[in-house]
Amino acid sequence: MNKKKFLFVCVILLAPLLFLVEKSSIRGISVISSPPKNFYLLETVLRYIRNDYIEELDPLKTVEGSFKGLVNSLDSFSGYLDKENTARYLEQKEGLYKEPGLILFKKYGSFPVVVGLVEDSPAEKAGLMLGDAVTEISRLSTPPMSLAEVNLSIRSKGEEPLELKILREDETLEMKVERTSLLTEPLTYSPLEGTSGILRISRLAPPCLTILKTKLLPTLVQKKKTLVLDMRTCQEGTFEEARQLVNFFLKAELIGYLEKKGEKSEIFSSLEEPALPDIPLVVWVSQATLGPAEVVAAVLKKNNRAKVVGLPTLGLAAKNEFFMLKDGTSVLLTSAIFCLDSGVKLWGQGVEPDIQVDAKDLSSNSYLKKSQNLISAP
Repeated sequence: MNKKKFLFVCVILLAPLLFLVEKSSIRGISVISSPPKNFYLLETVLRYIRNDYIEELDPLKTVEGSFKGLVNSLDSFSGYLDKENTARYLEQKEGLYKEPGLILFKKYGSFPVVVGLVEDSPAEKAGLMLGDAVTEISRLSTPPMSLAEVNLSIRSKGEEPLELKILREDETLEMKVERTSLLTEPLTYSPLEGTSGILRISRLAPPCLTILKTKLLPTLVQKKKTLVLDMRTCQEGTFEEARQLVNFFLKAELIGYLEKKGEKSEIFSSLEEPALPDIPLVVWVSQATLGPAEVVAAVLKKNNRAKVVGLPTLGLAAKNEFFMLKDGTSVLLTSAIFCLDSGVKLWGQGVEPDIQVDAKDLSSNSYLKKSQNLISAP
């Protein structure tokens, strides 16, 4: 391997990406602040690798690792995907996957942590617990992965078991967890005595609101008691679907906006007459309530339209952009963050519940007990 070629290829390929990251100014996202110093450090590190590392390396593979580390370290939603994971991402965007019912969150360089379990899912039945740290997925170490890579790894087209290595306090466990089709409907409705029922939203994306309006509205308009909006494991969705759900219960000229590099890039209003303007609301959230679902809980709470029960959410209400690269790899970047009409950013702050539940027991029964006074209130 030509050593000069190694250094030249690495610097040339990394320079544009370093420049782009330097120009990023989304609040809460780490940026590179001193290009000259970082180029010097880059050159120094590459020189050590070139002169002292035990093996001759393919410079393109080394650069791909650099890309991955740089993009993955921006924030939890950003990530660099190699060709294999890019193909998985495009495939799973079409809904072609089976999953264990496991909701994970991770920061760069750390282990993914279990923040949610779908009730009666293979993950729950296998004995996974909230707070478990996943050290390996299919024998691959997890710290170098982005959150996107983690989610792609736990899902599959087939039903082969998922191999996990778990760190629980001072104990290391190895598990095989089945994967199956879960939450095939974006929302479900269950009657509950003394209430207007429980509306469980698992995916805040089309056709969620279409189903709500066409199939469930005739039942709900006849109800006058408290409706429970269960969003404990709602981790996916769109901001437009969130806006429509808010407008189902609330009319407001401005409910919030997306901020892109310090400027308002998209305004959200709920101007139509609400279908259920007077029905009392209780919203259930947890640390597995992510993105647009956080927006719904935050807006309804701020406008005194609902009481929120659960745990503080993680503050991941942001817009994620997918960029396909010419070599078949791709980049996911956080491009905008959601702000309430007051200007308060949900990014990094999340939603504080009015009533907190026990973090060790996030079952429906636990939430019902904590919601009892709200449900039975006149």
